[in-house]
Order: sequence, then structure tokens, then C-alpha cells
Amino acid sequence: MNYIKFVDVTNRDGVQTSRLGLAKLQKTIINLMLNEMGINQSEFGFPTTKHEINYLNGNLELVERGVINKTMLSGWMRAIKDDVRESFKNVPKLQYINLSQSTSPQMIKGKYQGKKNQKDILNDTLEAINEAINQNAKVIGVNAEDASRSDLEYLIEYAKQCKKYGAQRFRYCDTLGYDDPMSAYNRIYQIAKETQMDIELHFHNDLGMAVACSVMGARAAIDAGVDAWINTAINGMGERAGNADLVSCLLAIKKSSGFKEKYFVDPQIDLSKAWKLAKYTAYAFDVPIPINQVAVGANAFAHESGIHADGALKDRRNYELYDYEELGRGEPEVIETGRMITVGEYGGIKGFRNVFHNLELEFHDENEARNILELARYANVHTQKPLTDSELRFIYFYPNIAAKIMTVDPYYNPSGALKERMERLEAISGSKII
Repeated sequence: MNYIKFVDVTNRDGVQTSRLGLAKLQKTIINLMLNEMGINQSEFGFPTTKHEINYLNGNLELVERGVINKTMLSGWMRAIKDDVRESFKNVPKLQYINLSQSTSPQMIKGKYQGKKNQKDILNDTLEAINEAINQNAKVIGVNAEDASRSDLEYLIEYAKQCKKYGAQRFRYCDTLGYDDPMSAYNRIYQIAKETQMDIELHFHNDLGMAVACSVMGARAAIDAGVDAWINTAINGMGERAGNADLVSCLLAIKKSSGFKEKYFVDPQIDLSKAWKLAKYTAYAFDVPIPINQVAVGANAFAHESGIHADGALKDRRNYELYDYEELGRGEPEVIETGRMITVGEYGGIKGFRNVFHNLELEFHDENEARNILELARYANVHTQKPLTDSELRFIYFYPNIAAKIMTVDPYYNPSGALKERMERLEAISGSKII
């Protein structure tokens, strides 16, 4: 049986949402929650980006320790040999990668300005695949950026050649949300049928069809006899109008008339973790979940109209397609309205001990308590938000990794005009300027 699997791209594409972002601690908590939910893969960042290095290596330590054991962590990079080499130099234990190239006439002309053609794009990608194999990459995916505006025959040949050189998956990227569900199905079916490669479906929501195109693309891949890997972001975060929403895609496959009991999500995925994941991600991004958001919005199970309320009370199936318990909803939430002690960058040991006592976490001596307190202070500086229970627990159980992922070593090596300016200032001041 072929399954529909999921690659969540919140920590790669979602964090590229303009004017928003996540701290490395928050990205780590999302990886842990994705793992708890059984999501097959998290595209967790950019191995060529300097400020990502400690975070990426720290999260791979969690894999080594067996803490992250269901979710594969994959890195994204350009399909250029030097980028692959740099990625594995920065993150030596990387195993899963996606190599990206622009394939449409618009992108090749508009981005490369005549410096590259389709043949050059393919050759660069094949060189990158060779380098990835030399670096012992376990699974190599190739991304066709702007695939929906690319020539179909070229995409098929591109994918076939990449498969021949050792790539295992082909990522069809609807970079501008250009496809509709029918065109997505037809194009992806042809690619999957002719290449027999697993297909990743990466759809953006510029026309409001990202979820519909994702699930139809997945259907096409399954119909063609290969596994489908839907790319999603939690709460639909992402560039411009966002990516396909994780929970919406899951429910569309599990509950809609055309998919239910005909197409199957990987059984390791646990939908009951969706509510917790959606809430944390909304908090981390500081973007509230829309009131009418599928499954996790405040009104997803709310009824006011007399006819609807009467029908729902008689039998929930009258007006609810699925149960809120399936999403992990329904438990009462306690909100403190009296005294509240929190942990922050200026917190002291007494309040800190009180917070951890309420979490039922104890310290063996004063040194342990003060060390964890110091990390919690740094975490608050790092996130600039009150720390959640999940973040505090992570710091308590994995202090060394927490310290690593919160540490960023700025890349700073002045050259050219900047170096000259710094030297002039040093000469004037008589001391080295850092």
C-alpha cells in the first residue's frame, strides 16, 4: 500500500513569513511536537546559514539520543555542489536533504538573466546529487521551484535524470500558488507515472487553493503507484499567503468523501496532538489562530443558530463532520486570575523554584537549580516571550542542547571598504574596535 506522508516546512518555509519568525528554542519545540504527533519529516532549516548551525546540530543530537525518533529532520539547500559541501561541513550528521533549483522559463530568464539554461540547471543538480552521495546523505530530494509554470516534459526528464544519479524524491513546487486542483492532479500523475519516484507536493496559497491542490496532488501520486509527501506548515504559515495548512490537509484526507477509506495517511501520525501543536505555534509566531480556522479555530465546533444548536445537541453528527476529541480538544484550560509567578530574564531563585515545583520538577542541589535558572533567563532573552511549560521542561531535561541552540556565533570578518573603515576608526581611537 502507498501512503500519504507529511513533510512539515514550518521551520524552513514558515519562518520566512515576512515580518515574523521563530527563535531557535521555539523551532526546537516545534520539532519535538511534530515528532510527538508522528509527522514523517520536518524540514528544519538551512545548513548553509551561519546562525542556524548550532540549532541544527543541537536538534540532530536529540535524534541521536532517541528524543526525536519518528520525525526525520531534513535540510534545504540550493542544488549547487558547493552548497552541499558547505552544508555537510556545517552540519556533519545531516542525513536528509532537499536540493532546490528553479525550472520554469520565467525563473530561468528572470532570475538568471540569461546566464543559465535548462541544461545548466540539470547539470548543476546532478553535480549536487553526486556531492550529496559523497557526503553519505541518506535520502536526497530534488526540488523544482516554480514547477507549476515549468514545461512538463522538462520536469519529467529532470526528475528521471536525478533519479538515475541517486535522488529518491521529486518535489513539485507550486511556488506562486498557480495550479488548480485539476491541473495539479494531471501534471503530478504524469510525473509520478513516468518517473516512479515518490512525489513531494509543495503548494502555496496565493489563490486560496493550497490545501485542495496538495491533497489532489497526493491522490495523483498514489494513483500512479508511488508514495506522496505533502509539504505543510502549521496554521498555514509561510511566504505571502502561506503554505498548505497541516491539519486541514490531514482532515481532508481522513474525512472528505473522495478520500475517506480510499487513500491513507501514514498510520504513525496522531491527529490528537494537533490542538497542542497549533496553539504553541500560534503563540511562538505571535499570530492568533483565526476564529474560523479549520479544526483548531475557536468557532470550529461553535453553534449559535437555534436549528444548528438543537441539531448538534441531539446528535453531534448533524452539524459536526468530525469530533473535537480527535484533535486533542475538549479538556478544560485553567487560566490563572490571581497571583502569578513567571520565569524571565530577571527572575530570581525563589520564584523560579516555585514555577518548577508546579511543573513537578525538582532539583537535587542549589547548583543545579541556579544553572537551570540561568538557562531559563537566557531563554527569555532569546524568545522575548514568557516561557511555556514545554520550553521550561526542555531546558530542565536537555540543558546542554538548550544552551547550544540558543548560542549564535556572529559571522563577522570585515573586508574591503568595511575593513578599511574599521582600521581608520582604530587608528583614531588607538584601540581595537570589535
